[in-house]
Amino acid sequence: MEITRRRLLSALSAAGLVAVIPSEPASGAEVDVGSARLLANTVAVFAGTAESNARPETAAKLAAIDTAARTNLASMDAAGAGELFAGLVLGTDEANLNTAFRRLYEIALATRTPGAPASDLYGNTAVQRRVIDGLGWLHERYYGDQSKGYYGNWHHWEIGLSQHISKTLALLSDEVQAYRPDLIRTYVTSMDAYLRNGVDGDVNLDSRFHTGANLADITTNRILQGALLGDDGRIRKALTDQLTVFVTIDPYHLNHGVTDGHYADGSFIQHSSVAYTGSYGKALLTRVVQALKILDGTGFAHGEELVPTVHGWVQNGFAPLIFEGWMMEIVKGRAVSRTDTGYTDVAVVVEAVVDLASLATDADATALKSYVKYIRSTSRAPLDTAAFVSPVSIVRYTDIIGDATIEPADLSPASRSVAFNAMDRTVHRRPGYAFALARSSDRISKYEYMNGENLMPWFQGDGAYYLYLSGQDQTQAYGVDYFTTVSPYGLAGVTAPVERRHTIPELYGKPYYDNPGHPLNFTSSSESQNKYVYFPRGTNRYSGGAVLGAYGAAGMVQSDDVAFRDKEAGLLPDDFVVYRNATATKSWFLLDEEIVVLAAGVGDSAGRAVTTTVDARTAAPGDQLSVTGMRRDGRPWTGPGTGDLRWLRYANATQQTAVGYVFLDTPPVRVALDRVTRSRRVVRTANPDTAVTRTVLGVTVEQAPGAEPARLAYVLVPNAAETGLRSYLHDGRLKILANTSRLQAITHTGLGLTAANSFTPGHHEAPGMRMRIDGPASVIVRRERRGLTTVAVSDPTMHRDTVTVLLPGRPLREVTSDDGVRVRATHAGTRLDFDTHHAYGRSFRVTLRGWA
Repeated sequence: MEITRRRLLSALSAAGLVAVIPSEPASGAEVDVGSARLLANTVAVFAGTAESNARPETAAKLAAIDTAARTNLASMDAAGAGELFAGLVLGTDEANLNTAFRRLYEIALATRTPGAPASDLYGNTAVQRRVIDGLGWLHERYYGDQSKGYYGNWHHWEIGLSQHISKTLALLSDEVQAYRPDLIRTYVTSMDAYLRNGVDGDVNLDSRFHTGANLADITTNRILQGALLGDDGRIRKALTDQLTVFVTIDPYHLNHGVTDGHYADGSFIQHSSVAYTGSYGKALLTRVVQALKILDGTGFAHGEELVPTVHGWVQNGFAPLIFEGWMMEIVKGRAVSRTDTGYTDVAVVVEAVVDLASLATDADATALKSYVKYIRSTSRAPLDTAAFVSPVSIVRYTDIIGDATIEPADLSPASRSVAFNAMDRTVHRRPGYAFALARSSDRISKYEYMNGENLMPWFQGDGAYYLYLSGQDQTQAYGVDYFTTVSPYGLAGVTAPVERRHTIPELYGKPYYDNPGHPLNFTSSSESQNKYVYFPRGTNRYSGGAVLGAYGAAGMVQSDDVAFRDKEAGLLPDDFVVYRNATATKSWFLLDEEIVVLAAGVGDSAGRAVTTTVDARTAAPGDQLSVTGMRRDGRPWTGPGTGDLRWLRYANATQQTAVGYVFLDTPPVRVALDRVTRSRRVVRTANPDTAVTRTVLGVTVEQAPGAEPARLAYVLVPNAAETGLRSYLHDGRLKILANTSRLQAITHTGLGLTAANSFTPGHHEAPGMRMRIDGPASVIVRRERRGLTTVAVSDPTMHRDTVTVLLPGRPLREVTSDDGVRVRATHAGTRLDFDTHHAYGRSFRVTLRGWA
């Protein structure tokens, strides 16, 4: 049987990607035709076509293009001596130079956009020559001299400036050839020279700067440059480099040492160790789909072979992280502090999915279109198509939404639990809510701070969670205003020492720690800056969890970061400031109506006071809020205040949302409803100095300095009614079986489910657990009425070769199992051995028959 190209690509993985590029170089005539098609495609992507732009849905986009161009032309007209744009100072600030190139691109775009509001810009060669002259002026004075360039942020010089330049030249290629034919070669030579993290003016796949989304940006720029030069070799090399971003990362067999990219469990990492689907991940998605569009029909690549891979990213990586049109906070890195995240993030993803659907075939195309319609039908905010990059995408989106034959459908079930263990994230979804958990470890960063963004991030990877409730406008619950008004020490789910930490600018007077003379070479973009300042990892190995069907378990041992560890070891400079963390061992058991949270060893080895935040929620100042509960002695309780409570209910009548908290074994809790007003600039130096006011709910457990380590056991109940909370007092369905720093376990008789996280070497069992676990592991067992027992096991340390679980009682026989599972009958019961070697946290499942 003939092996199709798609099957070959799938079978050969990285090696198979080479098949995407034709094996033989193109002839000169073919290169000319292909380059012309590529440039025409590029114009269509960014400027639209006469057909697309005649549609009324594109009017707002065209108006925005026209307005930007006219504003920029007016600024050129008003420029003084030595200026290209009025008031834009060049020569010392690379961001200003980037702005200058962007403005020239925006003018060029208007001259290639048919159907603009007025006709005097479209096709206007005089305006195009002003842009070309502007490019020449910038190159002569501020870009061409390599000895004066490359100050500030490397990203501008290797990616940002080249994007604007390459697209501008592509838009105006015919006029440039007629007016300044030397300019293309001149600029390409300079762009190559600025690729200083590359090799000989080209990509370096061994460079930490040329990975993931950054690599996709660089190579797409170089594809455009190759088309402008008619250089088949440049295009082929850029495509070969770009294809590496399509390869699923195997952490045990890294290519070029790169950990940035998509993983088998749907995770996406950028900057080596940052969970980043919602920022760099969407940037990568956008860029590769744009690349597929501009390559379409050119003969330079078989792009259709890559569509299933990108479809898989959307289905397994993006869809679980989008709740009612909102991108979850746990995968945004420093972008959580920006003012335009959430719904805007998802609009970017939607445009990419719309275009991907146009490239897909049959069932894949239908599924993607249904997902676009699903996002639109569930989103709590309108999607602004004027923010799309392409007018053509606007038309495609409009046609999908207007097609009555397309039914809205998510890409995965409404009830699901997803363990993104490769990036230390967990998502648990049910109709009505989504729970998103951020963990960290010696593999994954605790947070990301950079460039004055996300100024107070210290605990964002220490079990911080976000509980999204259906029907709510999430800008009223999360987004930048959540981080602005909620204390960074009091994020939901966090255990933090009571202390005052300082931001990086406060500590060092600039956005980074500057000490190039130290052996670790602290500069703005050095590896040491990354490791200790921008995105430090934890020092704990245990972070992960198992998934069984729609149920999940997750665990984490809270730790200090690598900066504290290495300062204690005498490796860091004396003036480098570090902070010791509090201690805690935590588990989250993810069920249908509830999330069960266990914490043990909660305290501080330095004797400081410690606060654990059960929840922190925000509301608009005028929202109608209520806090009610019941004391342990049965008396009703009304907050705010402190109480020894059995349960608590917080309700926002204005938003029609509620959350319940059942305290199974928890010290007295403090409930606060505070009116907080802060500037958005407290979380990001570039944010506008806009004051935000929110009513902030804080439900906390406070430990005095020097107190003995505490344990907590409580339940989060989304959309809770008081009657349901009262039922926890007497129905007995949910029981805590163990809650120590060695073992944490629960059982839910209504679900027939027992789940446990074991954290230390040795045997682990507890009364009522009905299983014994050897060593650290995450285990879920579900016993069904049909006599079936299903077990799921994961290794949260990522380092064990085998995990063994014993189910005592009469031996059970195997029905089905994943590869790597061995079932044996013993005198003590049924022994299950799971081959977790190089599984990287993946869950293994086995189904058994008989009663354990």
